[in-house]
Amino acid sequence: MKKSIIASLLCAATFVVPFTTLPAGALNNEIEKGYISVSYTAEKEVSPDTVEISIAIKTDDKKSMSEAVRKNKEISDKVYQYLKVNIAPADGDYLKTSNYSARPSYTYESGKRIFQKYEVSNNIIVHTKSIDKISVLIDKSLALGATNVDSLNFSLAEKDEQCAELLSKATTQTRKRAAIVASAAGTSVIGIKNIDTSCTVNRYQNVSYARNTLMKSAMMDGAVPEAASGASLNIESGVITIYSNVNASFYVK
Repeated sequence: MKKSIIASLLCAATFVVPFTTLPAGALNNEIEKGYISVSYTAEKEVSPDTVEISIAIKTDDKKSMSEAVRKNKEISDKVYQYLKVNIAPADGDYLKTSNYSARPSYTYESGKRIFQKYEVSNNIIVHTKSIDKISVLIDKSLALGATNVDSLNFSLAEKDEQCAELLSKATTQTRKRAAIVASAAGTSVIGIKNIDTSCTVNRYQNVSYARNTLMKSAMMDGAVPEAASGASLNIESGVITIYSNVNASFYVK
């Protein structure tokens, strides 16, 4: 696991004189205080622990919308039942339906609309922590009649725990850096003026890789689905980067 820490310092010593808000007795104390502003960003790369896959089932029929719907339901039920018994609800895994549509398809020739066929589309969203099983889940879904994978997103369920660790480290380093700058300037830190924190996660996506690989396999003349041939797709989960930033100003005297 690769870890890296990036730190930047922005330091200033200045006087704060809020004439309209401080009582006369407090004004002299505030004038005597300068402050140092410090910014520190901690960065950490971690492996994702959750994946969400959108598996598409698309069917059509030239004569009947009900037949296109029937075909889609038949395939969707097979895929859904397979996925249902191969995820772990106790670990937070779940399935849901998304982007269902049923519509006629037309083309236009010489300004005229010409009916082509009835199209039905349905997406099954798979949310699972079993990242090691996603290749098999996708392969089998395609073998059962699914059309393609519309999206494949890796994420981090334990974001709060990771952020808390990095924010604690960044805050400690911010205080140390402020003390170093204050000492070099012949003064010392005596308190906190203000402090702001943030934590962001750079989500990893593997959408185009999955779609292109799957569609290439499905379009090969005479090729059997990869799940049926015993070969699974090689899908890498990559890493997720977490950034925790602390901006703080410390009073010095």
